[in-house]
Amino acid sequence: MTEASGTDARAIFFDGRRARRRQVTIIIGPVLEILEEDTPLARWAWDDIRRADGHGRLRLKTLAGSNPLARLEIADPELARIVETRCTALDHGQGRGRTRQILGWSAAACVSIVLLAVYGIPFAADRITPLVPRSVEARLGDATDRQVRALLGGETCARPQGQAALDRMVMALLDAGLPPEDDETVVDVVVLSSDVVNAIALPGGRIYVFDGLLQKAETPDELAGVIAHEIGHAHHRDGLRTVIRAGSTSFVIGLLFGDVAGGAAIVTAADAVLNAAYSRDAEIAADDFSAAAMAALGRSPAAFGELLVRVTGESEGHGTLLDSHPFGADRLARLAAAGRAADGPALLNTTEWQALKSICGSAERPGPKREALKNSDRPARF
Repeated sequence: MTEASGTDARAIFFDGRRARRRQVTIIIGPVLEILEEDTPLARWAWDDIRRADGHGRLRLKTLAGSNPLARLEIADPELARIVETRCTALDHGQGRGRTRQILGWSAAACVSIVLLAVYGIPFAADRITPLVPRSVEARLGDATDRQVRALLGGETCARPQGQAALDRMVMALLDAGLPPEDDETVVDVVVLSSDVVNAIALPGGRIYVFDGLLQKAETPDELAGVIAHEIGHAHHRDGLRTVIRAGSTSFVIGLLFGDVAGGAAIVTAADAVLNAAYSRDAEIAADDFSAAAMAALGRSPAAFGELLVRVTGESEGHGTLLDSHPFGADRLARLAAAGRAADGPALLNTTEWQALKSICGSAERPGPKREALKNSDRPARF
């Protein structure tokens, strides 16, 4: 068994259950071993490894792991080349297992398709969404991600100290907000260097927080309330539900038969994510999720509402988190009534908060590429 040496052996591992980025060492031998500080995390057989969309770097998944959403990212080109040569079926389809999976949930969704034809997409979306496997939703999210990034602009911000502070905040919110029995919600929170005052959740759990919103937040609690709200949307699968509602019968049928990476599906999904507002019920449910998570941490849920009210007063045009979501006093009142004043430990200390506020450094923060948005005046949705 041989081990790649030095920095070449380093990679990033996502266990598919939490937002944490694990710095790991990989050992290349009869199988691909993944270790964190000498603690084994996973052993992947080479024949089971497949390529996942890695946004310019090698991202791998395995067909045989206990969690199909686990991902391994390798940024070093030489190490990536070595690993690729060992993967005998890197770009192969997932074979009969995938076919059986698609056929299984497609058959279960036939009743929903009938309802779709009779009663329409809005009615059927609530019934179709729970039938779509999380792995399929993740594929839709991966396929949509690149299109959304191209439309919105901005680079990923990942200064180490700021990223560590963000990860700490997200982990606290996940532990406080998700029920213990939930082992399926996967969340990956990323800051983008854009002046847009917004946060957005894609199908599959990718959450973008734009630096414009980060700079508007005056306290960690204000930002945490927004992120918790978006985690609530991910937990309730509102992104997938909105994509289905905004699509058509043909899109839903394509989704049911596995066409989640096709051009039509991507365009429909990206347009829905960028332009379609969540329903009032979905917003209330996400607000309640945020309030419950913050209250469980001993922090005030009202901080979230105070940020939104302040943004409302400062907004002079498009590009804010309220463009598609007017924030009423009734929502602020609900958040204020959902918990007491902050009496728990701070989510971040002063040093961590300043590191998070500086996660994008001095990089230029572009706005959305409005020419690419065509007829949309709303670059993103909160």
